[in-house]
Order: sequence, then structure tokens, then C-alpha cells
Amino acid sequence: MAIVALAGNPNSGKTTLFNALTGARQHVGNYPGITVEKKRGTYSKKGLSVEIEDLPGIYSLSAYSAEEVVAREFLTTQSPDGVVNVVDGSNLERNLYLTVQLLEMGLPMCVAINMMDVASSRGMEIDHEALSKLMGIPVVPIVARKGQGIDDLMVKAQGLANSKAVDFHISYGIDLDRALDRMSTIIANDPSLIESSRPRWSALKYLEGDEVIKGSIAKESPKTDGELSSIASELERHLRATLDTYPEAMIADQRYGYIKSILKRGILVYRKDRDAPTLSDKLDRFLTNRFIGPIVMAAVLAGLYQFTFSYSEVPVGWFESFFGWLGGVVEANMADGLLKSMMISGVVDGVGGVMGFVPLIFFMFLGISFLEDTGYLARVAFMLDRVFRYFGLHGSSVMPLIVSGGIAGGCAVPGVMAARTIKSPKERMATILTAPFMNCGAKLPVFALLVGVFFSDNQASMMLLITALSWVGALLAAKLLRSTILRGETTPFVMELPPYRLPTFQGLMIHTWERTWQYIKKAGTVILGISILLWALMTFPELGEKEAERFQQMRDSITAQISPESPELEEKLADIDGQEAQEALRRSYAGRVGTALEKVTSFAGFDWRDNIALVGGFAAKEVVVSTLGTAYSLGEVDPEESSSLAETLATSPDWSPLKALALIVFSMFYAPCFVTVVCIVRETSSWRWGVFSVTFNTLLAYGLAVAVYQGGLFIQRIGG
Repeated sequence: MAIVALAGNPNSGKTTLFNALTGARQHVGNYPGITVEKKRGTYSKKGLSVEIEDLPGIYSLSAYSAEEVVAREFLTTQSPDGVVNVVDGSNLERNLYLTVQLLEMGLPMCVAINMMDVASSRGMEIDHEALSKLMGIPVVPIVARKGQGIDDLMVKAQGLANSKAVDFHISYGIDLDRALDRMSTIIANDPSLIESSRPRWSALKYLEGDEVIKGSIAKESPKTDGELSSIASELERHLRATLDTYPEAMIADQRYGYIKSILKRGILVYRKDRDAPTLSDKLDRFLTNRFIGPIVMAAVLAGLYQFTFSYSEVPVGWFESFFGWLGGVVEANMADGLLKSMMISGVVDGVGGVMGFVPLIFFMFLGISFLEDTGYLARVAFMLDRVFRYFGLHGSSVMPLIVSGGIAGGCAVPGVMAARTIKSPKERMATILTAPFMNCGAKLPVFALLVGVFFSDNQASMMLLITALSWVGALLAAKLLRSTILRGETTPFVMELPPYRLPTFQGLMIHTWERTWQYIKKAGTVILGISILLWALMTFPELGEKEAERFQQMRDSITAQISPESPELEEKLADIDGQEAQEALRRSYAGRVGTALEKVTSFAGFDWRDNIALVGGFAAKEVVVSTLGTAYSLGEVDPEESSSLAETLATSPDWSPLKALALIVFSMFYAPCFVTVVCIVRETSSWRWGVFSVTFNTLLAYGLAVAVYQGGLFIQRIGG
């Protein structure tokens, strides 16, 4: 089976074509650099089978970014049977720059001119047959999102497996051509070099200052590297003295000159004023305006927040009712004992509490997917870049923070993964470490509970304040990190603003379902295990015989003193049951840990029961509320409403608005959940950063919680 690689610029429709060819359930994004990892699929139709490799979107073959490294390594080391270069027909001149580089690489290739419908709507006519003759390679017009022309493209692509690459050379002027000829000969005559298989291309990359090529040659053959370096230095001195330029700039100019000379031969004809503003240009004048843009952005994000919670309210209720019914079934049909306790408290309450948020997660990601695929989130990144730069972050950091919960809910795992698009290692690391500060969906039950109990008159304002605090905290933490352990210059933010497009229903559903399914899998695996583990830690070791006998004697004494018909008897017995449960919990493994931590956490206002819930939150924030309910011996606790727990906290002398605020701040900033930590380790390729994230976040959260609680007590003493 022929192996064909898809290569092209970001936003050229390459991934759309990949989905159309292979049927792969892969997100089609409209955000530059969204395809970071190469993906593979198979095209099979009418007896034709082709293995398709989807490479990251790149602008050139200079290994400046992770995307370019991945793409270039595949092309140079895997040697596919052919390359399909996907070109945006509405931006033909810019896209053909990569085409020229691929041809110079010496691979069998054909060009797919995509978005022909967009080009036509802009009054552009492209003569693909003439372009094919001039460049000496097959050129096929397609509209990937509609599936037009893709079968013809695959016929041409399979034919590449039995064809030879075009011997493609551009004249870079007498000086460069002479240097290239000398360098190519030297490289070709040195069999110890991997680069000897592509001598002219390797010589070009050497003159462009490509660190990968230069480093490889220097390592494999220092003598050859010395000869090449001498030629390159001599050429650079000559160009500086005669033309006031340098080889890399000269090469780029000549490539664009070649492209323009081709297009002027009737390949590209404009039937409309080429400088006339497009619809995207007109919208950007309004939506990215320095003054109006931020207002519109705030309104859009507020609308997304309202959409998410309004439309998810009813289905969330359905999920809660279902798991409430399921708990009742277990209660009625299982015999009392440890297994029944584990099923209700560990399985139904734990997993049900998380699954209850599935509708909210679905609607949130549906809204974010719409903004992303229309191209608006690219504008959000553009507008926030100036603010982010001050704090040492990058405009591309906006998307990871939003996905992590910067708007409403979200999850830090895809947020951390989204930081792959940031090219600067230090800015990427700062983004990864601050993404968990956002208010992910797992934190919302904690906020909803405490705000509803202690700030019921200003719930909307408090939730807005909590959201603002998470952004401020993330930015200030990023500033601290970038000023210390991640010190370095802020890189310029250059990005392509893709045209506004109306997303397809299929694309939105695929994207939304993929992210929602990740959440569901987490509930059925990680959260299930954590819930059972926490149940066990809060159940064992059980009370000893002496303690159990003491509580039984208390029951017997009450029963002897109060008439069986008196309603007071049931109330007294329930109170003794509660005392026994509290004592059992305090003596359990979890209770011992919570009691030991109380010496430290008391400065923030937290007691041993709060500590148990917060320790559980290290594993997954979703279990904090349900664990609080168990810790306060209230039986089953609904993770969102938490009515019985809310009533207890409201009347408990151990709780106050000040303590609630301290707990909110701590929950907002302390250690990411275990799954996020694993993701950080995977993305950074080091356990050190995972440990640092847990330690740094927890210490920061503790310091802020203590400051809030002690500061509040000080103000109360002054005011009192």
C-alpha cells in the first residue's frame, strides 16, 4: 500500500481533507497549529488503497517549531512514496512557498489546490493545468469540506509511488548558485553524511543557517563541516559587501520571485479588485478594534457562560434524578454491610456526582468549539496578546487557559495539551503550570455549594469575582515564574488570522463529543477508583468492640428512658448514630490524616473534616463536596445541590463566610488533580515539573488562604 503524506500550511484545509479521505474522527480546527501530532488513516475506494499520514501544519521546512520538526523528520527519515501538498487557493502565492521547498527536497509530489470555492467567491480564477505544466507535477483542484475532487486526487497520489521526483532547481543568482554547486559536490562525495542523499537541499539548508543540518554535519564529519562553513562565511561576506543582504534572505527573495513569475503567466487571474476588503476584513475592523473589540469579547464570553448553564440545567437534573433513582435501587435491594456501603458511597455517589456534570461539559465544549471553528478564538488570542506579554505569557496561551476553565468549567488536561502550539519552551512551560489555576468543571460544585450557602444574595457577582480571581492569579503566577525559574525574553506573537467560516454540524459534534467522551472516561475509570479508595480510607479501621459497645449502651439507656411511641426517641437515637459515625470517621485512616494536618491548616480555618475532603481533591476535585458530605456524616450528598450539607454548613458554628472564602481560594489554586499532573509530566517529559506543580500550587494556595482567613479575623477584631 502506498504511503502518502499530507503537508501544507495551517488553515489550508489539510485536516479537513484527511477526514474526508479516511473518515477519521478527528477535530477539524480553525486555529493555527491545532494539528501538532501526525495522524494516520487509510483511503479505500473503488479498489484503490492509500495509507495517509497527516503531518502538522507548517509554513516552511526550517525546523524552528515543534510542528516543523515533526513534519521534516517524517519526510526525511520515513521517505513516503509521495507527498500531497495541500494549498489554500485563496492564498495561493503564500502557500506555494512551502510547495517550492518540498520540490527542492526531491520527493515525488502533487499539489491539491483546496478552497476553490472560496477563491472563486473572491473573484480569483486559477488555471491548475497551466500550473501543473510549469511546475512539472500533478495539480488537482479540490473543495475538501464538500468532498469535491478528492477521488481524482487519490488517483494522482497513488501514481506517485511509481514515479520519480522532479529534478527541481531554482536559480538563486550567480553567487549563490556557485556556492550551492560547490557545497552540493562536497556533501555528495562524503558517504558518511546522512545528508549526502539530498546534497543540494542540504546545502540550501546549511546556507539558511539550519541548526539541525549544521549540527548533524558537524557531528558526522567535522572536516566537511569546516569546508562548508568556509564557503558559507565567504558567501555571506560577499553578499553583505555587495548587496547588503545575507544568504537566508536572498534565498527567500528568490523563491518568492520564482512564485510571482509563475503566477504572472496567467495562472492566477483576479476578476475583482484584489485589494477590496473581504467579509473577514470588514468583521475584523469591528471585532478586533482596540476599544470595541474587548467589549464584544466580554459579551461573547458572557453569552457562552449563560448558554452553557442555561441549556444544561434541565439535562443535569435528568442525570441527577437517574443516579438518585439508582442509589435508591441499591439501597432497597442490597443487604446492609460493607458491600452496600461501598456501592452507594463509593460507586453511585462518586461516579454519579461526576456524571451529573456531563451535560454542562457538553454544552460548554459545544460553545467553545463553535467559537474556535468560526475563527473567533484566534481573534481573542490576538487581542489578549498585549496583556499576556506583560506577564511573560504569549497570545497563544489564551486558548489553553480558556479550555482549562477560563470561561466556565472546562478541564486542565486538554488545556495543558493545547499549550503544544506555543513555540517558546519557557512560555509553553509557564502556560502549562498556570493552566490548572483556571476554574475547571470539577471545582464548580465546591464554588456552587459555598457561594449558595454564604453569599446567596450575591451569587452571580461572587461567581464572576471567582472567575476574575483565577485569571489574575494565573497571570501573577506566570509573572513570578517568568521572572525566576523560567526567566527569558518574551517572543513576538505572530499568527495568521483565519477567515471567518461557518462550522459544519458534523465537525462541531465530532469535536464536542471527543472532549465530552474524555470526561466520561475519566468518570468511569479514575474517579471510580478514587471514590472507592476514599470510601475505604474513611471506613477502615472500624471502631473497636469497646467503642461500639459504648455507643450501644448509650442507645439502650435512651431507649429505657424514653417511651417507644415518643418522636423524641428517634431523634435521640439518630444523634447517637451521628456521634458514632463521627468517631468512626475520626479514627479511620483518612480521619487520622485530617487530624494530623489540622495543626497546619487551622491557620486557614480548616478542621480535620475539611482536610479529608481536600486531600481527596488531590486525586480529583469532583469528590471534594461528596467527601465533605460523608465527613460530616450526612449520608448521601448531591454534588451540585448538596442541600443537606448546605443546611449543616449554614448552621454550623465551625463555618462562616470568612472560612468559606478561604476554602474557595484554596480550592481555586491548590494542586492539580492526579490526571492533570500525569498530563503535565507527559507534556514536559519530566516528573520534576509534575512534582513542582503540586508543590508550588499547594504552597501558593495555602499562603493565600491563610492571608484571607487571618486578614479577615484581623479586620473583624478591629471592627469589633
